[in-house]
Amino acid sequence: MTDEIWIADDDRGVRFVLAEALRDAGLAVREFGDVSAVREALRESRPALLVTDVRMPGEDGLQLLDDLQKQGLGPVIVMSAYTDVATTAAAYRAGAVDYLAKPFDLDQAVAAVQRALESVRTPAAPPAVPSVANHALIGESAPMREVFRLIGRIAASDLNVLVTGETGTGKELVARALHEESARRGKPFVALNTAAIPSELLESELFGHEAGAFTGAVRRVSGRFEQAEGGTLFLDEIGDMPLVLQTRLLRVLAGGEFYRVGGRELIRGNVRIVAATHQDLATRVAAGQFRADLMHRLDVVRIELPPLRTRRADIPILAQHFLASAAQELKLAPKRFSKAALKAIAQRDYPGNVRELENLCRRMAVMARGAEILLADLGEVSGQPASGEWTDALREWASAALANDEKDIHARARDALDQTLLQAAMQSCAGHRQNAALALGMGRNTLTRKLGASRTRRS
Repeated sequence: MTDEIWIADDDRGVRFVLAEALRDAGLAVREFGDVSAVREALRESRPALLVTDVRMPGEDGLQLLDDLQKQGLGPVIVMSAYTDVATTAAAYRAGAVDYLAKPFDLDQAVAAVQRALESVRTPAAPPAVPSVANHALIGESAPMREVFRLIGRIAASDLNVLVTGETGTGKELVARALHEESARRGKPFVALNTAAIPSELLESELFGHEAGAFTGAVRRVSGRFEQAEGGTLFLDEIGDMPLVLQTRLLRVLAGGEFYRVGGRELIRGNVRIVAATHQDLATRVAAGQFRADLMHRLDVVRIELPPLRTRRADIPILAQHFLASAAQELKLAPKRFSKAALKAIAQRDYPGNVRELENLCRRMAVMARGAEILLADLGEVSGQPASGEWTDALREWASAALANDEKDIHARARDALDQTLLQAAMQSCAGHRQNAALALGMGRNTLTRKLGASRTRRS
């Protein structure tokens, strides 16, 4: 074995900057442009560490990783611009010790290499699981790349996971991805929204009941724990679970055993728990509304889902996906967004997050008139004023002002129009005056003068 770090990537620029950063850190580096060159070099020597891209011309980087692990060679760090759940999980399943999402920070990449070198002992490969090509989780933003990395890293384990995030961010989708990329994939995935079940029925829903356990219980019924045997149980809105049931759940998590309601038979279960909440459990613990010991049992690994407003780069991708899915599901003619409509969608805030965006796209798939969804269609479908309607509001204001014998109506309306347009353009162009001026069709000096006049009037 050599002391060299081998870098395999068909992108010469990536190889160069990473190799130079590693050399600056005092490491010996050898570069390769494809997998075949790596295999040729392996006939003569072995690297201390391989850093390989996933997708290269010819052979796939993941196949190389899998072969190296079978031969007991490693460690291996995978890097890729494709950071979907399936690719990330496949890399960790094949034995990667770390995953670098392109474009990556060079300091972080060097740190990852140094960590891998410090722990040269090769980990045992996790159980092989069939790869899942497509997941409902979509995104290319940095926050979502981190979510995908976490899912890929922990899916193969049996650790309990707590998924946090605002309502509508896709917590159940994360739970399903964890299940589908785990060794439990062939077993049931069972979901239960604990906030949607009346507290007096929740115990029976979780643990089942025997015949005669309560009024109306005419036969034995299996609970969600039994239904999920060998698989994954997803407990949504766990923060709303009553304290009495929290105690029972804690005992199940601690011992893996439970009784049906009204039963005497001790049932042993083998279930992985993925819980989710939009609430701050630590705050609820401090308020005496949630057990601290249960929180620690659930919060072994935490995945925090970002709200949609912090990952705006994903909104156009999501919107086009939801629009196409709605058309296919509802058997409608395919539609597409105009550039202006897509830009407007990406600039909105979504209190309901991804779920709200999906509902908006489904409405547009049904209600927009043409094959191309225009900005006016977006206004009509979403209940916001469409282009052209603002002139009706202006006419009403002008009529009322004239009826009241108000003065300087034209100047006031012109100033208000200028100020509104300037504010919208500056916000749309992130404060860049040249771009805002181009968008409005005026010179930069004119825009600057109008902005100054607007500030003077406000002061």
